Amino acid sequence: MKMLLILAIPLVAAISQGSFAQTPTPDQLAQRTLERRAVEAVNWGMSAVNYDLMLQEMLKKTSGKVNQVIYWSRPLDWHNQTLTPNPDAIYFMAFFNTREGPIVVEVPPAEGGSLNANFVDVWQIPLEDAGLYGIDKGAGIKFLILPPGYSDAVPAGYTALRPATFGSYALLRSNLASHGSADVTRSVAYGKRVKVYPLSQAANRPATTFTDAADVVFDSTIRYDASFFTSLDRIVQSEPWLPRDRAMIDPLRSIGIEKGKPFNPDAKTKAALEAGAREAQAWLEAKYDAGLPPFYENSKWTVPALPELLAAVQKDFNDPDKYPVDARGLTYSFAYIGIKRLGAGQFYLISIKDKDGNAFDGGKSYRLTVPANAPVEQYWSATVYDRATHALVRDLPRASRSSQIPEMQKNADDSVDVYFGPQAPAGKDSNWVPTDPKRGFEVMFRAYAPTKAFFDKSWKLSDIEKMN
Repeated sequence: MKMLLILAIPLVAAISQGSFAQTPTPDQLAQRTLERRAVEAVNWGMSAVNYDLMLQEMLKKTSGKVNQVIYWSRPLDWHNQTLTPNPDAIYFMAFFNTREGPIVVEVPPAEGGSLNANFVDVWQIPLEDAGLYGIDKGAGIKFLILPPGYSDAVPAGYTALRPATFGSYALLRSNLASHGSADVTRSVAYGKRVKVYPLSQAANRPATTFTDAADVVFDSTIRYDASFFTSLDRIVQSEPWLPRDRAMIDPLRSIGIEKGKPFNPDAKTKAALEAGAREAQAWLEAKYDAGLPPFYENSKWTVPALPELLAAVQKDFNDPDKYPVDARGLTYSFAYIGIKRLGAGQFYLISIKDKDGNAFDGGKSYRLTVPANAPVEQYWSATVYDRATHALVRDLPRASRSSQIPEMQKNADDSVDVYFGPQAPAGKDSNWVPTDPKRGFEVMFRAYAPTKAFFDKSWKLSDIEKMN
């Protein structure tokens, strides 16, 4: 036994020396702390940075301004590089700021057109929905967006929205009967009936300014680099700290983001931020690849909204025991906007794998069969997005097919086959969505004004199949 103890002493000493040699230096610990906190900052700040990227594209690439409206005068094409947008509606966007007082937004009644409109704050927490399936049920409404802490009486005739931030945002989709030029013109004209003006000028309201962004490369895809933190700093400087987020004040200060001070990281800090952003991207992509909750049993169609996030949204993130930052970070890495009444005006399914469980390859061909009698009161659509960016695939002539397309061919049983691939099957161009052979892709299925059969699943969407 004595001999064993003697032999063990050098071994323990070697292990101890090895452990000591591997102990990080103070500089290494500082660098690791920066990187670790950068990862958490990306995840926590994703929804607000997502908002800021869109705002900055408007301010830098168009003549549009805050408290005005930008729009796309034709169905979206690849020039619109927002996250998973809908190319089968006419888009109107408005960014609001209430630092100088309340802002009025008038949504017109559903006469001669209709909107699916959603209003959110800077963190993309839903404030309200408007339009046929919103709070007004198509009757039209006058929202009054109030600054934080506003205590004056709300004038008669207005519905108050009370974001916790000075900034807020609206996405208003003007619905299309078809992609024909006359229907597009009507949809644009209807959307331009929206009015935005300060409450202080309500007695003599100015005309609303509309700026067309159709030919702008409007790129708000997430940048996983040091510029992410520049966006995050803009949010911290311009918006109040919310009580639920005060625990982030010190972690952000440690990476150079502090209210009232300039953000100017040195080379070492910038390198750590870059590394943290890349790690956050890898982590979020791994979570996305692992799969969202399936909509049907044993199906590749998933719901791009995590249950814990939906529950938190319904409580305005005020549950003192829950704060699903991870679910929010993941969601806003591939999508934007928040919907108060998800499932009333629209519902979404997304698929990143074919029936056999393989990722979609832009160089191969696939088929989706949409059964007859789709349970929607407005329309359904299937849209292809770039798997890496979650935006419309660049330089392709179109991104989707929808039930609004009159030339779509139907099968004998009234089902519809939609084809995805680098080339259209013979005679099937009207049912084909092109893909880029060099890019992976994902598919989103939209159901606008879905009915009961969609949710009780008596009508079921088949998985997308690879074609031989």
